[in-house]
Amino acid sequence: MASKKTLTAENLEALGARRLAALLMDIADDDAAVKRRLRLELAVREAPKTVAAEVRKRLTQIGRAGSFVDWRKIRDLAADLETQRRTIVDQVAKIDPAEALELMWRFMGLAEAVHERCDDSNGVVGDVFRGACRDLGPLAELAKPDPVALADRVFAALHENDYGQYDDLIEALAPALGAQGLDHLKARFVELSKTPVESPPEEQRKVIGWGAGGPMYEDEIKERRRVSTIRLALQEIADAQGDVDAFVAQYDEKTRKVPKIAAEIARRLLAAGRADEALETIEAAEHRRGGWPDFDWEDARIEALDALGRGDDAQAARWSCFERALSAEHLRAYLKRLPDFDDVEAETRALDHAERYESLLQALAFFVSWPALDRAARLVTRRAGELDGNHYEILSPAADALAGKHPLAATLVLRAMIGFTLAKARSSRYRHAARHFLECASLASSVADYGAFGTHEAYAARLKAEHGRKSGFWSLIS
Repeated sequence: MASKKTLTAENLEALGARRLAALLMDIADDDAAVKRRLRLELAVREAPKTVAAEVRKRLTQIGRAGSFVDWRKIRDLAADLETQRRTIVDQVAKIDPAEALELMWRFMGLAEAVHERCDDSNGVVGDVFRGACRDLGPLAELAKPDPVALADRVFAALHENDYGQYDDLIEALAPALGAQGLDHLKARFVELSKTPVESPPEEQRKVIGWGAGGPMYEDEIKERRRVSTIRLALQEIADAQGDVDAFVAQYDEKTRKVPKIAAEIARRLLAAGRADEALETIEAAEHRRGGWPDFDWEDARIEALDALGRGDDAQAARWSCFERALSAEHLRAYLKRLPDFDDVEAETRALDHAERYESLLQALAFFVSWPALDRAARLVTRRAGELDGNHYEILSPAADALAGKHPLAATLVLRAMIGFTLAKARSSRYRHAARHFLECASLASSVADYGAFGTHEAYAARLKAEHGRKSGFWSLIS
């Protein structure tokens, strides 16, 4: 049972309504976002129909704001936006779906202005707008707007998608658009694709940057964006209509041979029951066989082979992916399709291959994730001199996994990270290196035989001799 001091809804309820109200007033005095949230809750309780007006008022205030929001305040802005979004979905939509839909369009209209005045490097504001874009779908299904008018609004919105806020718009609104709306939207984009674009006279062209091919002109960039918007919209409409051929038509013959594009086309053909064409598309792609796998291409090919009943070829492709990249996912899929007992022999063969794999770090990561910790420990002790201590994202989890039953291997992994940090004088990592050193000390009593690697005491003495002047590190140990 939780302590009565723990912050839970039940414990707060026990304080009583009057005390909670007083606390909320104190908090609201110092936090404008909390004050706005409380006002919204009061509006919902006393006059539900005024909630939309409160949201509209706040959206107007956000739209008029001009001050820059840096990274320290960005989460407050995101929280404010999220409150408005949730209020539209949870409160306004229950009272008036059409009003809620209109408010959400207005909310989305703020995206460009908000992004231009904030540092959203961590993407929290963008996430709110993308969530609001997805909300348009269910809101439109409730409000049931005219499909043609809705299509016109989608068409206009996709031309104002500088920050990707409308990337999911067609998919979200496809059910509400229906056949009539999708046909109208398609017709508008097809018409736009046929509309000639006039280029400005050479002397009036504006250079906005420089690339490997020379100057980058503003009109060229705008035209590329226009072409991309049309292509992506027509592809998404094709997906919504289940028209594979219309999707494929948006790529020229050369582009269809790009492995990733070929995989996208093949998957749609497979979904349409056209497995022969899917495999033909995959095989026509300009894909280098034998190198590092392009997993999109490889997986689409495997799916096509399975769909055509070519199970042995699909299995060979799965094994090839594992063999080249130590892909645990492909190995598991391969073993799953083997008869009983054959899978045991195949797994041993796979683990033997991984132990001989050229990349030590990749093999170690595979063994830890599989898991095959005995193999991982053997690999580390045999190739300890090759461990690159810079790759802490692989080595730290490996050390943690090995510490229980393989303390020597864990120690060698920790030493690799310590050695890199000190040799490169990466002072920002000294705190981690000190923690790794103390972990080595803790593991020392569990290591029965250090062999040629030297005891912890000998290792510590060597570190002191080589890096004794790095006081920032040693001060964290003493």
